[in-house]
Amino acid sequence: MSIKEDFVNLLDKLQAERDEINLKLHLASMEAKQEFEEAEKQWGRLKIKATEIADESVETSEEFINKAKIIGEELKETYYRIGKRLTD
Repeated sequence: MSIKEDFVNLLDKLQAERDEINLKLHLASMEAKQEFEEAEKQWGRLKIKATEIADESVETSEEFINKAKIIGEELKETYYRIGKRLTD
């Protein structure tokens, strides 16, 4: 094989690898966006619960507060995963 053919083969391999990485990056960002959209729904529910908990005129049980905390912890983990996905 000539040097020119070797070089053309290298370029072809690099192009294929580049295309594959580009596709993976696109898919990863789509997944992160979808996961963030779901997290936004949870965030909205958590803000409502937080408003109810903060309202002195509304009686809230420990169970209600614990459920709100669970949602908060789930959101924390979700945001961490999304952040990792965007930085890796």
